[in-house]
Amino acid sequence: MRSLRSLAAALLLLPPVLNGCAFGAYISPLTPLERSVNGTYEGIGVGGTGRVPYRLTLTVQEREGRATGVITNLESRKAYAASGTFKRSATGGALELGLFENGDKHRGNLHGTLTGTTVSGVLRTVLLGREVLGYTIELNQVPGGIPATTPAAVPVPTSP
Repeated sequence: MRSLRSLAAALLLLPPVLNGCAFGAYISPLTPLERSVNGTYEGIGVGGTGRVPYRLTLTVQEREGRATGVITNLESRKAYAASGTFKRSATGGALELGLFENGDKHRGNLHGTLTGTTVSGVLRTVLLGREVLGYTIELNQVPGGIPATTPAAVPVPTSP
């Protein structure tokens, strides 16, 4: 009976003790770099077939060393899932992204650098497992664009 009372007293004290552990322990899910670079970029790729407009929606995960996104050829309206690595540097970082069509067909690679509000580098198409046609790209962050990590706003009904 005595141990049952002790156990009950300990259980009653548990919630306040656990609350104290989390007090002031908020860790932001985004780093300052992620907040500044995640978003939408637009620009031009110049290569063998001429000038091609592109849009890149980019999400960088600095702690994990990863980058993901979607790159769209604005001329053909084809979109490709982008996934790969991000390596931090003093001025931004390096991107190495594989581009996939329909989630499983490797169609290209993006080798680029992220400096401030600009992604620049080379986008190369992949044919039979080899990089063949290259485009020099320069994409600039769209001012006022919606960051890739911001959830969409849901309207709140005004009447019941």
